[in-house]
Amino acid sequence: MNALVGTKIAITSSRPQTTRRAIRGIVHRPDAQLIIVDTPGLHRPRTLLGERLDSLVRATLTEVDVIGLCIPAGERIGPGDKYLAAELTGVGKTPVVAIVTKTDQVGREQVAGQLAAVARLGDWADIVPVSAVSGFQLDVLTEVLVSHLPPGRPLYPDGDLTDEPEQQLVAELIREAILEGVRDELPHSIAVVVEEMAPREGRADLVDVHAVMYVERPSQKAIVIGAKGARLKAVGSQARQQIEALLGTRVYLDLRIKIAKDWQRDPKQLRRLGFYD
Repeated sequence: MNALVGTKIAITSSRPQTTRRAIRGIVHRPDAQLIIVDTPGLHRPRTLLGERLDSLVRATLTEVDVIGLCIPAGERIGPGDKYLAAELTGVGKTPVVAIVTKTDQVGREQVAGQLAAVARLGDWADIVPVSAVSGFQLDVLTEVLVSHLPPGRPLYPDGDLTDEPEQQLVAELIREAILEGVRDELPHSIAVVVEEMAPREGRADLVDVHAVMYVERPSQKAIVIGAKGARLKAVGSQARQQIEALLGTRVYLDLRIKIAKDWQRDPKQLRRLGFYD
């Protein structure tokens, strides 16, 4: 989605279940307006958060005109891919496009083999190999997606690239920096809330951002802070650079950590963190 829109809207991570909201990116063309909705991944949920994300995905799938299923070129087709293919065939008459991603990471023969494997996986409206990094066939993918859209008026003004509030985008950039910092240690136990964001009084060139990172246990808090605060400092520095690029101004980032015990399983805490029924 970031590559198609031409700017960073959704955070990225090598960890599954990174996306927690339905994020919209908008592609403007003379002949069409393509609204791409990046959803969490369908999965077998183990927590209340997982159940709510799954419900969000299924609700979103009933509202779109075409569905894109991304399958990396360099990974074997596994049970998860078969599960997703089966789930998407039950959505109704909505066309499903299989998108073979990351073609820049493998050779042509491997791409060809993956395309054949994907073709056997389901009854697709189209299959398109792409690379977000090199830009390979992104124009083709856009054309294919647009070809499945019904006639209609634009839903967003020209120039809008997303409808995500700035504070939510900032919170996601902070979470991305944390995910990069802690790697495999606690990716799903972190939530970020921006409590306040505003230009500093008397300073048009500086925005103050006050954010809270929530983890589930004291041991996780220690992991995020790191030895002598080194990891938290690195996370803050990386996040601040990304936020400054987003806002186009200097940023003072105040980053705090709080413990919200087992928040992924607690309905009240999920609502407080923005994950509603």
